Amino acid sequence: MFLFGQGKGTLSLAASAAIRWNEASVKGCSRAAMPDAVSKLAYQTLQQGKSLVGLAHKELSTRLGQLLAADGGPKTVPVPPEMLNQLRASMDRLLELDWQEAERGVYPASLLFDAPWLDWATRYPLVWLDLPNIWSRRSQRNVRDLPRDVEPENYPGYYLQNFHHQTDGYLSDHSAALYDLQVEILFNGTADPMRRRLLAPLQRGLRAFEGRRPGQLRVLDVAAGTGRTLRQLRGALPGVQLVGVDLSAAYLREANRCLSQLPGELPQLVQGNAEALPFADGSFQAVTCVFLLHELPAEARQNVINACFKVLEPGGVLLLADSIQLADSPQFSAAMENFRRVFHEPYYRDYVGDDIEARLHQAGFEAVSAQTHFMTRVWCATRPREAAVPV
Repeated sequence: MFLFGQGKGTLSLAASAAIRWNEASVKGCSRAAMPDAVSKLAYQTLQQGKSLVGLAHKELSTRLGQLLAADGGPKTVPVPPEMLNQLRASMDRLLELDWQEAERGVYPASLLFDAPWLDWATRYPLVWLDLPNIWSRRSQRNVRDLPRDVEPENYPGYYLQNFHHQTDGYLSDHSAALYDLQVEILFNGTADPMRRRLLAPLQRGLRAFEGRRPGQLRVLDVAAGTGRTLRQLRGALPGVQLVGVDLSAAYLREANRCLSQLPGELPQLVQGNAEALPFADGSFQAVTCVFLLHELPAEARQNVINACFKVLEPGGVLLLADSIQLADSPQFSAAMENFRRVFHEPYYRDYVGDDIEARLHQAGFEAVSAQTHFMTRVWCATRPREAAVPV
């Protein structure tokens, strides 16, 4: 497993930790506070259920792969017990902060329970049915197994791969339909709580334009994928204009399907390359980018940050959320190494040693700050009121 390792007792340890978390949250609550306590208990129970499902899936699929895959599965480094405890404690802090920020009104509490349960239930068997294809590609080291109708000239070369060994890479409706569920399993149900760590600093950054009505503000989500981050943004910023850009037409179709179920204005979805964003300079007050940088070679990483700078209005804010790195989370180095080994992530080794803050400064950003939440590092940076645009 990537997050919580392998070995006897992993699931029981996770379950006992979940029970302790529930008990601690309910103790000491007054009668007046019981409605909030009940809601919090419901949220924690939901998260614990997702965590256990993720752990069970990875445990079973790993063992099945060891039995049936031609290569016996990837060789991973041992995960020390103390790291497992640190991971669980870090996840608990993430979920506690997620609850607290909803309670403070950063975003509606309904986001805590927002998930396409029916879609996931119907698609979960497809995840299992796809495993033999993944094992086959991995054993053959075939990382260019893409749909025949893909036109390579429309994409940068680094994009034309089976990231995570997933079928069709990012270039089919089948891949888009399974992606969110696969990410939920990977992160034991914490993908959205990690995405939501953008929302509080984003709201603070938009105060630079507090004289404007919400409808006059524009927020761009770069590498919008299936729209999960846009969904969080819509909940926290109901009146703001939202735009999403992604290279994959298939993923944008899935995003349109999911986002069209929400009330209010539908976010604008645009197909485009994040290295050369198809928008006018200074046309957004905020830009977000989630889980993209680690899948880019170094040069493209800098190009994306430069492009985000260009489309921001002076005074605008950029929020990046991506994998933790060795500099900020050395205690989780084994988890990072296993992630690279288990999944096809050709640029991850370079990414975990990269200096993103230096790249932000190189692009021209100021007021750069960063925080770590479980497996995600979040950077916040501002385009100066007066600044030269990087070439």
